[in-house]
Amino acid sequence: MQTRRRFNQLALAGLSLPAALAARAQDRRAIVLGQSAPLTGPAAQLGIQMQLGAKAYFDAVNAAGGVGGMPIVLKTLDDGYDPARCKANTEKFIQEDVFALFGYVGTPTSVAALPLVNAAKIPFIAPFTGAESLRDPFNKLVFHIRASYYDETELIVKQLTQLDLKKIAVFHQNDAYGQAGLKGVQRALEKRGLQPVAVATVERNSVDVAAALKTLVPAQAEAIVQISAYKSCAAFIREARKAGYFGQFYNVSFVGTQALADELGKDAAGIVVSQVMPSPFGTAVGLVNDYQLALHKLDPKAEPNYTSMEGYVAARVIVDGLRRLGGKLNREALIGALETLSGYESRGYRLSFSASKHTGSSFVELSMLTGDGKVKR
Repeated sequence: MQTRRRFNQLALAGLSLPAALAARAQDRRAIVLGQSAPLTGPAAQLGIQMQLGAKAYFDAVNAAGGVGGMPIVLKTLDDGYDPARCKANTEKFIQEDVFALFGYVGTPTSVAALPLVNAAKIPFIAPFTGAESLRDPFNKLVFHIRASYYDETELIVKQLTQLDLKKIAVFHQNDAYGQAGLKGVQRALEKRGLQPVAVATVERNSVDVAAALKTLVPAQAEAIVQISAYKSCAAFIREARKAGYFGQFYNVSFVGTQALADELGKDAAGIVVSQVMPSPFGTAVGLVNDYQLALHKLDPKAEPNYTSMEGYVAARVIVDGLRRLGGKLNREALIGALETLSGYESRGYRLSFSASKHTGSSFVELSMLTGDGKVKR
């Protein structure tokens, strides 16, 4: 209430909200980052793992004295993968004057937050989405550390057609995320003179795949590209197999590789997932080794996975930007600092930003799940 009263006083005094926030940005005792993510519901593992990876790095930084003597505080609010809840969380973060927004999870939720981001002129760093709507047109406030869904679906379609599989169908979530992935598949197919043989949807946060089965199974596609969260994708795979479909399934990275493997167990054998992070498994050097050590220190029982790896990389990126500010926190300066970052490289993954390029990486590779619910290494 006190914070809100202060904001009202600033507004009455004729100072705009963004200007008021910038004026206060110099006077902080901690660097507070706001994250809206699903911690409950059918997409919960995505939010939990993204948060876990980020916390592994932030905890290590704080143990060494923080940034400029200030600790980093990651404040995560559960949105259940619901755009309205994400919008409310974002409004709360802005009212509380967090320094930046970080590690949001999902396309529809990030899209819901974007107007508030633009109005408050607050940095929006490392959203867990590859949607083009958050990349084009270029937005000075938004930084991406992952490749786009266009990049992922291009590689998927390229491999399928190289295997002479051209009857390709699409199972997608009925929202901005699903539409982004569908457009990516269509775009990649059109380049090759093809189009989907069938398209079907599932509602967000639902596992009701009956209608999609009636559309896709009779189409006899050689492969189905899935653009949804792990529970609905797993439900469709299981039911399609029961209905006699034995084609290939491909998923984009947002599905949550380990979460999908956990859902499917032995039914995961042969499922392909595109990845936008370097492999987090096995003997590692550099970035991946640092991630494994930090994760083990935070939770010795935690197993490496692609989603927490992304959270860890995202945390490193924002901290590297913060360290270039010389202890004087300013949002515009943070944007400028992030635009100078380059040099991240591990197992083929490279990241660099510039003043005109806020998509740091186009790295994509394909992985396959095994019958014991793991990623083939």
